[in-house]
Amino acid sequence: MERGQRDRDPGFVAKTTKEFTDAHAQAESIWKLLSDAHAELLKIQRSMKTAVDVDAPALGVKIEDVGGGAVRWFFPHVRGDTDERTQEQRDAAQALADRIAGLIAHATEIDGSVSRALGKTHGSDPHNFGHKSYSSLDDAQQERAGELAKLGTKMNEKQFAEFNALMKYNAKDSDFSTAFYKGLGGPKKTLEFYAEMSLDGTWEDDKSRLELTKELQRNMGTALASATDPDNKSHLPASWQKEFRQLGNQRLELAEGGPMSPYGYQVLGGLLRYGEYDARFINPIAEHIVQTHHDDPERFMQDKPSAVGDLDYGFNPSGKTGAGYDPLTSVMEALGHSPDAAKKFFSDESPTVYNDDGSVNKDKTLDYNYFDELTKKDFKWPPDSLQPVGSGSDEKVTNGGPDALGHALEAATTGHAWDAANPVLRRDEDTTAIMKRVIDLYGADSDVQPRDVMKDSLGRMGAAYIDDLNYSTNNFGGAGDELGRGALFANSSDGSERTDFGEKAARNFMMVAAGDEEGYKALSSAQQVFTASGFAAFEGDRDSGTAFTHNAAKVHGILDESRSHFIREEFKGTEEEKNLLEEQKGEWRKFGVGAGVAGVVGVGSALVVGPAAGVVVATAVPLLMETGGEAVNTAYGNHTLQYLKDNEFKNDPEALREVQTHEEIAEAAALNPVLRYADSAGMDLTDKRALAAVFEGSYRDGKDIIGDAEKVS
Repeated sequence: MERGQRDRDPGFVAKTTKEFTDAHAQAESIWKLLSDAHAELLKIQRSMKTAVDVDAPALGVKIEDVGGGAVRWFFPHVRGDTDERTQEQRDAAQALADRIAGLIAHATEIDGSVSRALGKTHGSDPHNFGHKSYSSLDDAQQERAGELAKLGTKMNEKQFAEFNALMKYNAKDSDFSTAFYKGLGGPKKTLEFYAEMSLDGTWEDDKSRLELTKELQRNMGTALASATDPDNKSHLPASWQKEFRQLGNQRLELAEGGPMSPYGYQVLGGLLRYGEYDARFINPIAEHIVQTHHDDPERFMQDKPSAVGDLDYGFNPSGKTGAGYDPLTSVMEALGHSPDAAKKFFSDESPTVYNDDGSVNKDKTLDYNYFDELTKKDFKWPPDSLQPVGSGSDEKVTNGGPDALGHALEAATTGHAWDAANPVLRRDEDTTAIMKRVIDLYGADSDVQPRDVMKDSLGRMGAAYIDDLNYSTNNFGGAGDELGRGALFANSSDGSERTDFGEKAARNFMMVAAGDEEGYKALSSAQQVFTASGFAAFEGDRDSGTAFTHNAAKVHGILDESRSHFIREEFKGTEEEKNLLEEQKGEWRKFGVGAGVAGVVGVGSALVVGPAAGVVVATAVPLLMETGGEAVNTAYGNHTLQYLKDNEFKNDPEALREVQTHEEIAEAAALNPVLRYADSAGMDLTDKRALAAVFEGSYRDGKDIIGDAEKVS
């Protein structure tokens, strides 16, 4: 065709115009992909530089690349150094290496996503534009995640790992998560996809597939939380929650010839165990599940497989707190990660009533509230386990529910997820009211006693209210207010007002919670941190410092004797058990707090006691401030932290050779910071002796209170 003819040919002009339009679209798509990737990689680079150039030297660690995205850590030898490292130091080094490896994996995932998207954008024809275009890197990643999801259980390990990487690094991005769940095809398709993946991954003894499925559960749960939050710009419509309720008590028909037809709530529960959910989404579901259990406690247990060799087979690949057949346990775990929702759930005195199909019944009211229902003495938790009931482990197979309830109550009272790595204390009138109900319910003199699996949660809850427990204890003869306890405990680090739980109620609660090993560690660590903050606050006020010391000693005594009492009860009996008792006595108090308190301060609220102090889960502890009206800042927090580290009793081998019994260890650990306070306050020997005598008397008063209670029991 001659040039003039081409110029007059409308088809050629249209085709050329389209090519230019396609070229522009392709260029714009490439630019958006590369721009998004550049921004994400810059963030990773900054995080990597901080980890390698700041965090590693602070730990005295070297990080070495060993290829394939893996790194190793080591402590370089320093002349004159013994090269001995504590378990805490090794754990910190491993955590840093894991963080760096995670950054490398994230960068690799971005690189792979961009490469795939650019390939689709360019296409295979070098003479033709107009291939796939993307509005963002998220757009490309969501498309790929959707492609892999369509493979379902046919995903091989490489594809499964790729799918998990896409989900992991985008789960909290609501644009991605919302588009992903819409791409699955709706609530029913979501449940069917997860059910089939979970059953496939927990079947038989394929450990590699199981680990991939555990990660899928975490990632999909976190993504569902972000996709259902109405405050996010992108989110799923409210109809999804209504449809989940509608499907909850219905059976799902999975693949033809499949092993079971589970209830919708059994499957949904597996996802709800991960992610922080908005109350507007999770609470109606939680309410419907509790009401279903109230009306038909055995409904979901009838669907458990009865002859399965794999005890982890089901909808909770994580294996934590149940096998996943009881949605009540699952939704308590959801509330345990959703503090605002948990607070509203346990505070609701006028619950909405739901019909069995999930619809609202406006003509009916409940004659119970959820706190009372779930904590009543005769409440029957379903055996959410494939372990046969009647095999000698009946309590164990029903422990998942009470454990999850403890987690939900933790979130409701502390304002943070029960297992938050860096918890921030958020207390208000509602959280405190729930805590008061917990203290009134779970006391040594109560007819309702918590399961042992709940006591670690009770200990952490008590740690979060250690200021109020001290305040409540300082009320002998009802004279606390007259003697000025209000001024003594007024300035808490989160600005909250003190609550009097009642002297007796506070003591009985501490006796129950501190009797448990984990509960004791949380409470005792919190008391040491709180005591140190008080000494730091009253360095220039001898009278207040002495009064504070008196009460702190009493609380120390209550906690220590509560643990002693439980040990005596646990090991009383045969000669062998008595020997175990002596061994246990010498071990339970051998943990130091100073090394386990984080150097960071929860925003305006608390110091964080971490695993190095012996606690399993990080615990936020309120401090006592010198003056009111100031928020906790890093400088003040570090001042208290340094005071604690400098003045605590060190449980090292040399010190333990001097004090062999648990009583001596406890007493020395409690008294040592008191003597250092006396030094900092400029007391002479006479005053110092007098203060020590006051402390000893108060400490023994606390122990005697528990001893008297022990005699009664």
